[in-house]
Amino acid sequence: MEWIGLAARLILGITYLVAGILKARELSLTQMDTRAFQILPYDLANIWGAVMPFVEILFGLLLIAGLMTRMTAILGGLLMIAFIIGISSVWARGIVIQCGCFGNNGKLPTTAAYKWDLLRDVGLLICAAWLVSWPRSRFSADKALWG
Repeated sequence: MEWIGLAARLILGITYLVAGILKARELSLTQMDTRAFQILPYDLANIWGAVMPFVEILFGLLLIAGLMTRMTAILGGLLMIAFIIGISSVWARGIVIQCGCFGNNGKLPTTAAYKWDLLRDVGLLICAAWLVSWPRSRFSADKALWG
């Protein structure tokens, strides 16, 4: 169980860290990508687009270290649910956007690409759910600090 927890922590943590760093490098494009979902009001989408990368970086660092694992997995899982809802929403509405999940590469996908984004996010949500249920894992700060 602890080895599976380590794998879940690293998969989710590294994903959040890489995605956050790529988004933080170009905040104006991340804000544009967030607005493209047409879910949040314009100003709120801009704020979320500017804050989200740093939230992801924080979640990634905490998960990689194994610190506050259960709470970070809960919040990270809720964020993953929000991403799943957002991608599902644009797919259902037939909107073709650059989701900006790992930064903006400037290429618009076909709507068929959304199924792969959703499958990835569901897999990451499963990692988060595992960590909520079994937060203790190998090489974690939580285990070193609290046993």
